[in-house]
Amino acid sequence: MAVPTKKKRVPQFPRLPKGPNGGIQLMLIQNVEHLGKSGQVVEVKPGYANNFLIPEGLAIVATDHHKRMVEKHRAKLLDIEKQRLVSLRTLADQISKQSINVEANANDEGHLYGSVGATEIVAALKANGYQISADQVKLEGVLKELGLYTVKIQMHQEIATELKVWVVPTASH
Repeated sequence: MAVPTKKKRVPQFPRLPKGPNGGIQLMLIQNVEHLGKSGQVVEVKPGYANNFLIPEGLAIVATDHHKRMVEKHRAKLLDIEKQRLVSLRTLADQISKQSINVEANANDEGHLYGSVGATEIVAALKANGYQISADQVKLEGVLKELGLYTVKIQMHQEIATELKVWVVPTASH
């Protein structure tokens, strides 16, 4: 009778280089919120590296070759980021000069039957030719009455603007 041999377990992920604090050193390909900017070398826990950063294409192993490549392109990356910030500032300036109308069903006292949230504001801006996402609209709560509101728009962590939003009753036919 043959004795079953125990199979050697092959690691699912290749061994990644350890950092000075026992974590894994990775270089970020893209900006990752609460972690760092692209080109930065960070040290993270192995699970975060193997299960999120590397599979999502947000980071690569921090080798000397990759570090040299990033240093060569750092100036180019900074120029691209500066151009993006300039265009975001221009967009923020244009939005701050806007006043948009959002129609909503309301009773005679001016209370809305529903509410106006970020998605309605984004749709109204889109109708005026401005592209922003709903998570950039910072409301302190949903708008439940007719009137004029000042809504904060966070374009970038350094760039914010305000938008005048008129909540008006739906035109009755």
